[in-house]
Amino acid sequence: MRIPFFSLFMSSPFEGLQEHAEKVKECAWAFQQAMECHMEDKCKRFEEHRQEVIRLEREADAIKRRIRGHLPKWTIMPVDKFQFFMYLKEQDSVLDAVEDVLDWISYRMDPGIPKELTKDFSLLVDATIDPIEELSNMVSEARKYFGSFSNKQREVVKEIIRALRQQEHEADEVEHVLKQKIFSSTTDPVTVFHMIKLSEIIGSITDHAENAGDMMRAMISK
Repeated sequence: MRIPFFSLFMSSPFEGLQEHAEKVKECAWAFQQAMECHMEDKCKRFEEHRQEVIRLEREADAIKRRIRGHLPKWTIMPVDKFQFFMYLKEQDSVLDAVEDVLDWISYRMDPGIPKELTKDFSLLVDATIDPIEELSNMVSEARKYFGSFSNKQREVVKEIIRALRQQEHEADEVEHVLKQKIFSSTTDPVTVFHMIKLSEIIGSITDHAENAGDMMRAMISK
């Protein structure tokens, strides 16, 4: 079958990637609200926020499957397809990690996060919000780069990637301090286990965001 030349460029997989990134970005608000709710005494809306994240995760999965399953073999891409799919996997893992955090909390809602740890958990959650939201901006700027291949636009994307690395480093420091406080603030082994794992899953959100940045760095490399 002969394929019209211009049809090779008509469907950009980056449009789907942007759509997926917007779903990831949308989860940031619901995630933050769920965590704030869990750390408040009288908040009853945690499950509502968790269900919102689950809904967004399912919608993002549908977009992911559409990108993987409907990418025409003859589509000419400006990047290696393997790198493209690896990027999509890491971007999707950010939303998966957010869902994992809220699922983990739901397994042991009571007695909740000890009062002496709420400030540090709030700092760790706050450290994840910018990286979650930044992925959408990075994909948007990358789409501009692949439309122009200008060095100036490439530097814009690289600057966002550097910011993601810095944010991941800062989140790691917050997580480290939090773990020290967990071990020094309680002797109950179940609480220690639950809080340590909770801090690690929250920390993994920025790990995946940084990995996505590294995948994007590989895609824009010359």
